[in-house]
Amino acid sequence: MTEKEQTILDLIRKNPYVSQQELAQILGLSRPSVANIISGLIKKGNILGRAYILNESQHVICIGGANIDRKFHVKEKAQLGTSNPIYATQNAGGVARNIAENLGRLGLEVSLISTSGADKDWSIIEEASSLYMNLETVTQFPEKSTGSYTAVLDSTGELIIALADMEVYEAITPDLLLKHDAILSRSKCIMVDLNCPKETVQFLCHFAKSHDIPIVLVPVSSPKMNRLPDDLDGVTWLITNRDESESYFHTEINNEEDWKNAAEKWLSLGIANVVITNGKKGSMIGNKTEGIFHVPSIETKEIVDVTGAGDAFSSAVIYSWLEGKSLIDIAKAGSINASKTLQSSYTVRQDLSAEKLQKDMEE
Repeated sequence: MTEKEQTILDLIRKNPYVSQQELAQILGLSRPSVANIISGLIKKGNILGRAYILNESQHVICIGGANIDRKFHVKEKAQLGTSNPIYATQNAGGVARNIAENLGRLGLEVSLISTSGADKDWSIIEEASSLYMNLETVTQFPEKSTGSYTAVLDSTGELIIALADMEVYEAITPDLLLKHDAILSRSKCIMVDLNCPKETVQFLCHFAKSHDIPIVLVPVSSPKMNRLPDDLDGVTWLITNRDESESYFHTEINNEEDWKNAAEKWLSLGIANVVITNGKKGSMIGNKTEGIFHVPSIETKEIVDVTGAGDAFSSAVIYSWLEGKSLIDIAKAGSINASKTLQSSYTVRQDLSAEKLQKDMEE
């Protein structure tokens, strides 16, 4: 046992109800670092106490994709039908995992429920993610491949084409989720992406409603909008973009009036809060109580990589809402986190923290 492990164990022995944030402040460590040490103590069997389990139960649960993001950057103008000079990068990705890492870096207690292969790709994801989220709720299937997302980007960082192998997430079934009933029923919030099968998303919406738990739905692409539940009444948040909203309602959003009308349509389906992002034009955010507002985007002069910007937006929306911010401040936080992520070569910006996001907001 290391010195830090022994110190944390002694502190928990003195106060079984001590939070990870309190431990972090006492030891001068980050909250994710403390979480990682505690995870090791649990695996070793040093921590078994019920008080600590109860203290850990108020997690944000992120459910969905956790995959390898491979990016091929074309050095010059892309040409189809021939070989293009590129350089390649690789990061841990996936909508649910990206949001979980963002929220973990922001200081929230997060658990990821997902499925993976028992392969090298999962080992890479696990190493990159374990500091920021609990991964004990990820189920491995040795016969399957870990999910992957392969993007080809032009010299400006804009997406040319993307290829997604998300077959492993079909195994995120209601039966699998029932194995995590205890942690789900005591969660602070449930976030689910549409990599999950439709029956699973419907199950989670019903589960959240019956347990009075907030639920956030985050689509991953226009083709998967058909995975939204037939009944959206009781959904706390839907965080979507223009293309996804156009696909769902079979209509075009050509101006601000169309944009606002789409938000009103989502709210009329029983969703409590909605955001529709629209690239450089910003976002439309609203609910029936406070109304609907257009919030401009943050000007980003130099885009390094677009991958992960949408997940950064969603994460800041969830975090700011849990912090009790106003709708406009929630949308601003999303725009700022997305802008900073666009300027990073990483899928999740490496300098993110609650203090840094607050500073970004003030600036």
